[in-house]
Amino acid sequence: MAFVHAGLDRLATMAAAAQTTALELGRAGAYVARTFCVPAGLRGLAIEWAWAAAHMVVYPAGLLREQLVEPSGYRTDSLPPARRSLMVTDLEAAGTPILLVHGIMDNRSVFTLFRRSLRRRGFGAVHAVNYSLFTGDIRTAAHQLRTHVEQLRELTGADKVHIVGHSLGGMIARYYVQRMGGSAAVDTLVTLGSPHRGTLTAHLMPTPLGRQLRPGSELLGELARPSPGCSTRFLVVWSRLDQMVVPQRNGRLIHPDLDVEELELRDVGHLSMPIDARTLHWVADALTRSDHRYYRESRGQERPKPLTDTLGEPASPAS
Repeated sequence: MAFVHAGLDRLATMAAAAQTTALELGRAGAYVARTFCVPAGLRGLAIEWAWAAAHMVVYPAGLLREQLVEPSGYRTDSLPPARRSLMVTDLEAAGTPILLVHGIMDNRSVFTLFRRSLRRRGFGAVHAVNYSLFTGDIRTAAHQLRTHVEQLRELTGADKVHIVGHSLGGMIARYYVQRMGGSAAVDTLVTLGSPHRGTLTAHLMPTPLGRQLRPGSELLGELARPSPGCSTRFLVVWSRLDQMVVPQRNGRLIHPDLDVEELELRDVGHLSMPIDARTLHWVADALTRSDHRYYRESRGQERPKPLTDTLGEPASPAS
């Protein structure tokens, strides 16, 4: 009789597991249908494939290390109107160096259009770095990033820099800022499609780096710890069409001690985030706003963190 009961319990457990799996697959299928099988989603996939093909063309050039170039001065007569306007109205914003950090198995060429757009908008010191294609540890890469930041600060004479990280680059920069005291040197960290809460696709990577990017990993637990002294502002861009961060909501950064603003997109693939016009506009506009530099000193009153909808405009809490 006990054997029969054990068998029935086992069958019930298997049936419940099968039902749960079926429900999860149904939800995943519905998500794919309403995200990828609509005009906006199909357009996003087409752009993703087109940019992937174009990126392969410029990829070899991005393997070359970019040399740090000392700023030539602050003359404005030779500058285009947009850049001249930013330098005249906010010299600090225009002169704050921006460091671009690429994603896994990539190089600085992924920021070809992004960097050009920032320079056209008036940012004078925009530098992209490469790290090893065989990077196997986020902590090690973060130490290398600290060296790049210090070199850029020394060359430009700037107290702080901005960092823009795509995919893995955002996670490397976040570890540097949160766990290595990098917030003292980084004014704003922008992450584009970074798996802040891990990604299930990392299970396809049987490497130490893949294990660090899996949901619930030791490294992600370390990043979830309290960070009361972190003064860096975080600008987070994530997309519901992201095919590398799964589930896509794991691209959001939720931490009680961090100052986070986010832009949610619905029709942009993982690779094409750095070329999306809304992303470029939102990031450039945020980097020219200087109000965040002072709000912590205003009698302890904290600046409200705005919600954003898919176009980056203020949204209601219900959205």
